Amino acid sequence: MTTPARPARFAIVGSAFRAEAFLRIAAAAPEHFEAVAVVARRPERGAELTARWGVATVASIGELPAAGDVDFVVNAAGAGDAVAIVEQLADAGHAVLTETPAAPDRDGLGRLHRLVQQGARIQVAEQYHLEPLVSAQLAIAGSGVLGELTEAFVSIAHDYHGFSVLRRALGAGFQNATVTARRFEESVQLGPSRYSDPVEATTTTGIRTTAWLDFEGGARGTYDWDDQQYRSFIRTPTLTIRGTRGELRDVVVRYIDGDNQPVVSRIERLAAGGAGNHEGLFARAYSFEGRRVWSSDYGRARLADEEIGVARALTGMARYVAGGPELYSVAEAAQDMYFVFVLEQSLRSGRPARSSTQPWAL
Repeated sequence: MTTPARPARFAIVGSAFRAEAFLRIAAAAPEHFEAVAVVARRPERGAELTARWGVATVASIGELPAAGDVDFVVNAAGAGDAVAIVEQLADAGHAVLTETPAAPDRDGLGRLHRLVQQGARIQVAEQYHLEPLVSAQLAIAGSGVLGELTEAFVSIAHDYHGFSVLRRALGAGFQNATVTARRFEESVQLGPSRYSDPVEATTTTGIRTTAWLDFEGGARGTYDWDDQQYRSFIRTPTLTIRGTRGELRDVVVRYIDGDNQPVVSRIERLAAGGAGNHEGLFARAYSFEGRRVWSSDYGRARLADEEIGVARALTGMARYVAGGPELYSVAEAAQDMYFVFVLEQSLRSGRPARSSTQPWAL
């Protein structure tokens, strides 16, 4: 673990569930993050956040600390307001980490693209590829042990989230693809909510979407998602990546070694808080064949895996505004959202649909 010289200081626009996730992470890892202020339009909600997290709240973006007093601002407002808020923050000189989706439509993506062209510092808080297990899986796939990557099956998250993992799993970058999609209904038992387990068995209608992507580089990808899958007891997140010399299927990796012999290995989770362990509850690392392929930067901070992904987005944004590499750019977010548009086009027409160069970037 590397501890920064000082915590990253950020403000938040928005006061709902997602905004509170950033406050929870800052409270769990204070040596890494400091939430300075939150824009909460309703005074009673602002009072709740101050009481719970000890953070100052203001009623408008104009009341936020100046750009020089915070490293960046997290835009955690609803998607319908996101682009206008980013424009207002950028106009005030703030670097912005904006929540997903970066924009809900082509016009919004075009507006964000123009802001970046004009010099605005904007990144997008896409966390799924930053979560511990997915990070480990992508590191193994990118190491060459599977050979040339040819195929991936992603059933981890919906829409642009799923596509962000799929593109990385195949190293597809900004390649175009032909998308063939199908959507159907299925009966499934309802799982827990964000806040509690179900009190009785209830069957609901799930909507499953499957799309097959043929990338111009020759690789093939499958996107699969059931809208009941988040928090489901019976719908398992899964990632399979295949190459010419091996296959990664969740935590099992099979490949042919240099002596042309088959090898089967597992991705192992190293975590505290299990039986007989008195350290606390936190993730340390994922290892593969004796080497760490992902390690936590947050020590003993009690963070769920999704929260670790979000924390890594905050850390990546802090490094970006300090002159480091991009975290997850507007262009990348637009590419993943574009595949959602193409998927929907295929569903409407009942035929394959083809992506092209991002039209808003021309």
